[in-house]
Amino acid sequence: MSETPQKKHFVPSTMPAEGLGVLSLFHLVEAAVPAFFRPDRTIHVARAPGRLDVLGGFADYSGSLVLQLPTAEAACAAVQVRDDDLVRLWSPSEDGSRTQLLSVRLADLGLPDAPIDADEARAFFHADPRDRWAGYLLGCCLVLARARRIRFTNGAEILLHSDVPEGMGVGSSAAIEVATMRALAEAYGIPLSPRELALLCQQVENEVLGTPCGVMDQMTAVTAEADELLALRCQPCEVEGSIPVPAEVEFVGLTSGVRHTDDRRQYHDVRIGAFFGARMLADRPGWRGWLANCDIAEFRAQQSSLLPVTIGGADFLQRYGGHADPHTRIDPARDYAVRAPSAHPVEENARAERFRELLQQGPSAERHRELGDILFAAHDAYGACGLGETVTDFLVATARARRDAGAPLYGAKVSGGGRGGTVVLFGERGKVWYEALRIKKALLQETGHSGHIFRWSSPGAMSFGTVEMRPSGA
Repeated sequence: MSETPQKKHFVPSTMPAEGLGVLSLFHLVEAAVPAFFRPDRTIHVARAPGRLDVLGGFADYSGSLVLQLPTAEAACAAVQVRDDDLVRLWSPSEDGSRTQLLSVRLADLGLPDAPIDADEARAFFHADPRDRWAGYLLGCCLVLARARRIRFTNGAEILLHSDVPEGMGVGSSAAIEVATMRALAEAYGIPLSPRELALLCQQVENEVLGTPCGVMDQMTAVTAEADELLALRCQPCEVEGSIPVPAEVEFVGLTSGVRHTDDRRQYHDVRIGAFFGARMLADRPGWRGWLANCDIAEFRAQQSSLLPVTIGGADFLQRYGGHADPHTRIDPARDYAVRAPSAHPVEENARAERFRELLQQGPSAERHRELGDILFAAHDAYGACGLGETVTDFLVATARARRDAGAPLYGAKVSGGGRGGTVVLFGERGKVWYEALRIKKALLQETGHSGHIFRWSSPGAMSFGTVEMRPSGA
């Protein structure tokens, strides 16, 4: 940590090795006494990073292997327990796009005895788009009350500070959920294992906010290590270790300026199509539970042809009764692509397996070229599913042109769910950074957006630990 915050009211009981984001939160806490925080009561602080989806991201709900790199950008949450039942939320917003300070009573959430259900929660948090962010914080209380039967009788002050860009496909919501859930658990004395922490945060996203997602973002925010790719088998969340990023290569990210959350309909349709395909193949001999478990050669030769290119929602419901995804609803009036969305997780899982294998074999020009080819192929697959987007396609095409011109940039792909967001660039360490700057300039000229570049990495919430800010007079 390069500097020490002025400790007027609080003294952190531990000084974390990685201070990115935490120092800013410390300063916010000190400036918020006594208007927000009491000076005589401990504050519990947790931190969770965003992530770059190197491979597998859009196939997580189909059981794929995913490879995720935690970012230096992170969310930090500070929690101080109150004596009454008031919960006050504060999250500074520089652009004024949302409410910064909100207050609710525990009784508004049905706490402590009868927490409101998922439908009530979504109606409550979606009533005003400027207040929706509160669902990520208060949703943690609701999920803990329902899943762990925690009786919240005392409210809290909750401060959130995050520098993970929102809507850019880098796990901003998961970082917020994990940091908040971890800080709440510390403040209220609730033991949570890493796996449980991630799964509870996924419930906040799926049930409270009504956003379908796998658990890879939350598991990365919880368990990842700095400068290592988390290898996660999403069946549903089996960690298969971490892969240190080799010294000779580097992953960086560049935001496109197009929020991927602006078009969730396409994501929903492709996801539904994949679950349609899984249901149709589940009755075949040799089905192994997840699309990603299909043998790629067998799928290409036999299974793919068994799936329709498209099917109407009403037709599917009549034949099969429903699909196995509790977080998406089938519209009988819509037509859904099936073959391409079903092929994607099969192909993506194979790409992730091969990428991991190559990355662990050591450096060579041929391996670097193949690794880059895998990333380009993964990006092209988004387009085949209907999840391509003009600006991210422009960034990847620019990266491909730079590689063809001899630049030390090996490959690129969109991060996360597609339809905008962030592009991951892979190349020679120390040099791909300059390629990112070059592509950032091209982006500015093309769209007027000055992209944010992700370069550094940091640990997940468990490795980072928690910090207590104790009253200085204690």
